[in-house]
Amino acid sequence: MRFCAMSRIFFTVIMALMCVYHITASSAFAQGEAAANSKPARTAVKTQTGAGSQQPAAEAPVQVPKINFGITPTNNPEDISVALQIIILLTVLTLAPSILVMATSFTRIVIVLSFVRRALATQQLPSNQIIIGLSLILTFFVMTPTFAKINADSLQPYFNRDITQMEAISRTSETLRDFMLKQTQESDLSLFIKLARDKKFEKKSEVPFYIVMPAFILSEMKIAFEMGLIIFLPFLVIDMVVASVLMSMGMMMLPPAMISLPFKILIFVLADGWHLIIKSLVSSFA
Repeated sequence: MRFCAMSRIFFTVIMALMCVYHITASSAFAQGEAAANSKPARTAVKTQTGAGSQQPAAEAPVQVPKINFGITPTNNPEDISVALQIIILLTVLTLAPSILVMATSFTRIVIVLSFVRRALATQQLPSNQIIIGLSLILTFFVMTPTFAKINADSLQPYFNRDITQMEAISRTSETLRDFMLKQTQESDLSLFIKLARDKKFEKKSEVPFYIVMPAFILSEMKIAFEMGLIIFLPFLVIDMVVASVLMSMGMMMLPPAMISLPFKILIFVLADGWHLIIKSLVSSFA
């Protein structure tokens, strides 16, 4: 009985809502139709009253440039050359961050700074943004003589139309190769010469760019890990001393990292650690 009563009430409410919706929709439709019928009359009145007044001049149409996309055959080699130059430029711009990371001092600097944070065990202090930003600033500082030479020997003559584009690219690659060869170890360079199965070169300046670059990256990672190990050892000694003291006191449940962190920061600050690390990093590229 309760179910029947509730169902009756439910259907009654639904029917009432449908009736209200029907009435509202009918009135709205009637108002819209009346408004539509009244518009021509109003416009007619306006045209009659304003017949004697001067009509404003029609505005000039806005000209929109026409853009066409397509592939059409051509007999002019210069058109193909321009298209290839655009493709090469877009490719270089896409790979510019990787070139900045791999062909400069950025790799060594960012690895060493990451080792410092890991040795201090400060979790995310300094943050990744600070480490990358500091690495970029130090990279531009270290690479300033190289960039100045590229600007003087390649960019400015090219802007003055004294040399061609290919000559500017060749001079730029030679300058970068000279910088990388100064930082590349002999063992790494000979390794990639053997892997490339290329001829033996009498001078380092004769080694092509595609052999110098991977050898340079390998040398940078090797030097960075060596510097990171030297930085890591003093903080490892502090962790071992703190852990042994806690074990002797019977505090085995207390994490040693929590106790050793203040001592690490204290020793790092007293030794002026950031000054020593930045000085060693910049001096390693001399």
